[in-house]
Amino acid sequence: MDLAEKLEILADSAKYDVACTSSGVERPGRAGRLGSCRAPGICHSFTPDGRCVSLLKVLLSNVCSYDCSYCVNRRSNDRPRASFTPRELAELTIGFYRRNYIEGLFLSSAVAGSPDATMERMIEALRILRQEYRFNGYIHAKTIPGADPLLVEQLGLLADRLSVNIELPSEASLVRLAPDKGRTAILRPMGQIARRSAHSRQELTVYRHAKAFAPAGQSTQMIIGATPESDRQILRLTEALYQKYALKRVFYSAYLPVVQDPRLPALTTRPPLLREHRLYQADWLLRYYHFSAEELLSDEQPNFDPYLDPKCSWALNHPEYFPVEVNTAPGPMLLRVPGIGPKSARRILAARRGQHLGLAELKRIGVVLKRAQYFITCGGRALTRSTRREIAGALVDPKAFGVGVQQLSLDDFCAKPLPDAAPALHRLAASGVEARQAAELTRQEAITWITRRM
Repeated sequence: MDLAEKLEILADSAKYDVACTSSGVERPGRAGRLGSCRAPGICHSFTPDGRCVSLLKVLLSNVCSYDCSYCVNRRSNDRPRASFTPRELAELTIGFYRRNYIEGLFLSSAVAGSPDATMERMIEALRILRQEYRFNGYIHAKTIPGADPLLVEQLGLLADRLSVNIELPSEASLVRLAPDKGRTAILRPMGQIARRSAHSRQELTVYRHAKAFAPAGQSTQMIIGATPESDRQILRLTEALYQKYALKRVFYSAYLPVVQDPRLPALTTRPPLLREHRLYQADWLLRYYHFSAEELLSDEQPNFDPYLDPKCSWALNHPEYFPVEVNTAPGPMLLRVPGIGPKSARRILAARRGQHLGLAELKRIGVVLKRAQYFITCGGRALTRSTRREIAGALVDPKAFGVGVQQLSLDDFCAKPLPDAAPALHRLAASGVEARQAAELTRQEAITWITRRM
């Protein structure tokens, strides 16, 4: 098998690993070094399902000794198999870089033989890149769960970012669908990376030339929709990972039915992309808006509203906090207002030191008044007097129609009639209604749904 055939197989096998970010570290160019690693300098490509990924994104091998039921590369799946040697991968990466196709490498691998043997081959490939070719670009490497801590240490000294995929949101689901993997085998390297990264940062403050360990931090990935956990369970796990392991990102991957297994949703089930989108929105609220998982979801409402983004949904559920006076409210409260983000909140706090803020000033600052106007006052005066239906029309999330997929049942994995855009669109299209008209009719259903909640 020639190199081009291997690349075709292993790049296709790697497309299910999610990494929407490929920077986060800035390493300036040095004399005698090949390439550079600057925060905005990594080129990206978009997969068919809309994810933004870095090139070169490839597996070292897709020959796997594990039999995870959801994985396209599992041992029992009949598909073409291939493996790079460490030198082949290093030469391929440098070849693509010199042609200006890529500026970094995203490297993962199936478990070929054992975790230790796989990690040793990954380390050798990165050693050739860093030491022989003196490659100074960005490298994101996936850590193999169960590998020896010494190998994790060596990998972290060669890569910019490490990640350990947690895969599934609960230990019970992991035991059921990925019996070869264990919770401890996943969380132990996460803890090691977190501790070693913190120690490395302390070293660098004292010794400027100390070798950095995974300077761009670590991330992980969860598959959404293959198991019955609620959005609340997933978000609580996400919050715990951020707090305990100092993760930079948690990536959510909507379950794609690529293999058949009685323990999984049917192959005809559509990926829950709208649910994935809502989790990313909530993840943003955890990291930048100072929300907690318990605030966003509860036992009574364990899943996100399909028509409203999580922040608007929280605001409608907590009318006691509104309206917010923009000229006196503290920064954390401003962040709770739909239509006001961290940048707008900082600008409001800076601007109101020297002037009274009104509608015109908020527009210049960049506040999304289409949403914010229903939740704020300026000098004690409301900006609008609108009916509940008008407010609902302004708050409805267009992404609910743009994503256009049905969520999975969290009970028995069967499609159920949640108030999602797609079922109504399909029903109206089948009756002969044009797509644009169908979308508008479905939007009116969404407005009615939200109005009833208010």
